Amino acid sequence: MKILTLHGINLNMFGKRDPAQYGTTTLAEIDARLVALGQELGADVECFQTNIEGERAERIHRAHSDGTAAVLINAGAWTHYSYGIRDALAILKCPIIEVHMSNIHAREEFRHHSVIAPMAKGQIAGFGVDSYLLGLRAAVSALKG
Repeated sequence: MKILTLHGINLNMFGKRDPAQYGTTTLAEIDARLVALGQELGADVECFQTNIEGERAERIHRAHSDGTAAVLINAGAWTHYSYGIRDALAILKCPIIEVHMSNIHAREEFRHHSVIAPMAKGQIAGFGVDSYLLGLRAAVSALKG
């Protein structure tokens, strides 16, 4: 089963950006942990990051027909306002799991709202890197359930 992990805007700066909020783990380290856990769970994990919203929408469009069985998404700031990404996700028929390293509901007011959440089977936030790993487990569980 193929699971696509989508990292949003500025997330390539994990490990450098606001370590008090996001820790010191880099995006490459997160991707490596996802791929390793995916292998344990019998999933092929592909990770994709971009800072360009149109590229994100194009990758989601490809997921509609490339065998993607589930999507794990941390849209970063796009979570709160990108109706383009939300509408692209609405095209998909597979489970979508929204993840965030920080607890978006305990941060600034504008971060409390997610336009992605209505498209998602569920949301995991506030557990750092473990949010991604828990999200991957949730995606696999949704596919097997």
